[in-house]
Amino acid sequence: MEWSKEIDGMVETSTNLASVKMIDNEILVTTSQRSSVESARDNIANMVESVFGLAGARVKHSDGYPGWEPDMNSPVLKVAVDTYEQLFGQKPEVKAIHAGLECGLFLQKYPDTDMISIGPTIKGAHSPDERLHIETVRKFWDHLLLILKS
Repeated sequence: MEWSKEIDGMVETSTNLASVKMIDNEILVTTSQRSSVESARDNIANMVESVFGLAGARVKHSDGYPGWEPDMNSPVLKVAVDTYEQLFGQKPEVKAIHAGLECGLFLQKYPDTDMISIGPTIKGAHSPDERLHIETVRKFWDHLLLILKS
């Protein structure tokens, strides 16, 4: 795990050992890497492959999301913060998280796009315990509409 140099308290790069299997007398190790910095993700994947390769294992990396490093000086972020304050009378919490986001996919196709990621509150994502806090959906929708109008 590597901590972000840009955003205090956020993990920048991590690796997940997804599975280790014996197939036809060969060890197959499957891993998944995640990072907000594309080159750091590739570096950790190469490191994992090298270490397991020395032990004679074959390594397979699962497809993940490309890196996306949030721009804390983004014009769209400024609009989002200003409109949130307008609507709700307080400053929003602006956070970056260590997760695979579609923003990385969009950025691959449209590298000059200014973007942010927002949404209602979700807990336990991608697990049987995943829950959407219904009361945050209307708040998110109203905020999104004001961002788009602005």
